[in-house]
Amino acid sequence: MRQDLHFRLERISAWCGFVLLLGFAVAYSVGHLITPMDPTENAQGVVQFLTDHQTGILACAAIMVLVVPFEYPFVVVTSMQMRRIEGGWGLLSMIQLLTGVVAPIGFFFPIAILAAAAYRPESHSPDVLYAMSDIYWLMLVGNACIFVLQVWSIGYAALVDNRAEPVFPRWFGYLNLALGVLLVPGAFVFLTKTGPFAWNGLLANVLPTVAYFIWKIATPIVLLRAVRSEEEAATSAAESSAPAST
Repeated sequence: MRQDLHFRLERISAWCGFVLLLGFAVAYSVGHLITPMDPTENAQGVVQFLTDHQTGILACAAIMVLVVPFEYPFVVVTSMQMRRIEGGWGLLSMIQLLTGVVAPIGFFFPIAILAAAAYRPESHSPDVLYAMSDIYWLMLVGNACIFVLQVWSIGYAALVDNRAEPVFPRWFGYLNLALGVLLVPGAFVFLTKTGPFAWNGLLANVLPTVAYFIWKIATPIVLLRAVRSEEEAATSAAESSAPAST
């Protein structure tokens, strides 16, 4: 593949991070899902929510189906840049790649379950819809901690890169480590319905969500700069190896 095409594809893949951020914001806004439902809400309240926001929830699912696949090029280009730090495919770049591949499932499966509940709420008992709503919120918030290793692998790679011109800046390494820490409380949503560890709580939901959106803005910017530095290095290497004109 020509080098110019290679770097163009890497830049497009980095821009996919912004596509994901915009798509998620639009989808959850349309579905009225940005503010989590209260875990103590009763079955009738859940049925009413599904009925009132049926169209929005189904539209949210449709948007997610279209947007979520952009996660793959975004994850791949991140690992390709991490390869520069490791000198080829290594433990950190492979951990990031493998855990990142799971990310689309973590977003789409929960909303597919909620969409199934909203698809025809009149045909199901309140208890069934209640359980499906619980599954959505528990999966969406609780499974977030699965991606701790993904962001920590990126953060560690950034911090151990001691070259004069590192691939990722050190502040980005600390951002990834902090995000990983903030994702851990999501594991405790299965144990409580109230307080900071509930699925709408400060520690399990609010802070991780804010940190994730910051990360989703910072990462494409950092990746674009990394691709540019890689392209400049490749250009310099090609120029230095070219035979001098006579």
